[in-house]
Amino acid sequence: MGGKGFMKIDGYTRVCGVMGNPVEHTMSPAIHNTLAQALGENLVYIPFHVPAGHAGDAVRGAYALNLLGMNVTVPYKRDVVPFLKEIDPLAETIGAVNTLVRTEGGFKGYNTDMPGLYRAMSEDGVGIEGEDVLILGAGGVARAVAILAVRKGARRILILNRTLEKAQRIAREVNGLAPAGVQPASALALEECATLPGDRYLAIQATNVGMFPKTEDAVIEDAAFYRKVHTGYDLVFNPPRTRFMALVEENGGRAFGGLKMLLYQGIIAYELWTGAQVDAGLAEKAYAAMKEAMHIS
Repeated sequence: MGGKGFMKIDGYTRVCGVMGNPVEHTMSPAIHNTLAQALGENLVYIPFHVPAGHAGDAVRGAYALNLLGMNVTVPYKRDVVPFLKEIDPLAETIGAVNTLVRTEGGFKGYNTDMPGLYRAMSEDGVGIEGEDVLILGAGGVARAVAILAVRKGARRILILNRTLEKAQRIAREVNGLAPAGVQPASALALEECATLPGDRYLAIQATNVGMFPKTEDAVIEDAAFYRKVHTGYDLVFNPPRTRFMALVEENGGRAFGGLKMLLYQGIIAYELWTGAQVDAGLAEKAYAAMKEAMHIS
């Protein structure tokens, strides 16, 4: 860091970071150190590689070393939960924590991934309320997206997955979170994608298919499927334009990648740690820094 707003590292510098394994290629330092510099905060953000089996040691150590806050990435988003003093209700419902906020006597766990996705969608002018939401995948991320969709008032939530039972399990859980008498979620096997009811979906790609280096892969290739998608979100952020996004656009829809979700989950974490409010101009600075770190023009 350098230039306007930079404060030298001294005895008053607060430290935040991200714990994971692997963590060497994280883009989070670009987000948080840009925000700290622009806001004149005496704060630095660094990655911490935590060996397998040491998530609890890392949480206790971070607190003992007076760290202001931590992000948590794979594979520790569930592992840290038993070592927290408190957990935010949304994180508890999702069952995964990606942000630790220092409180008296321990860390409080939050999940900023889904609020980050929602903020990114809002920034792109995409709503969830009243929409037919189609989710590809039935892992932890897909489950979290389904919970977000029911909480934000989706009209219908359809979960497509290779293993139907996993999708059905999420659908049952999501229906349990819906208002009384409403059952918005259902499941469909991936190979049944040609039988989709309706013709205007907000589709969210919540698998790792298409992620670098297998950038030519997509969960579904059928053009008829994509013609039913008015807007597609791929939560993969590397590459910035995935095969899924290309197929959505080729068939007349709008497509967005996971970079802005990554940006806003970081911004929300920063706001939780510092109490700062990050405006659109500052968010754009952090977004530019993140793209520069990823060598994206």
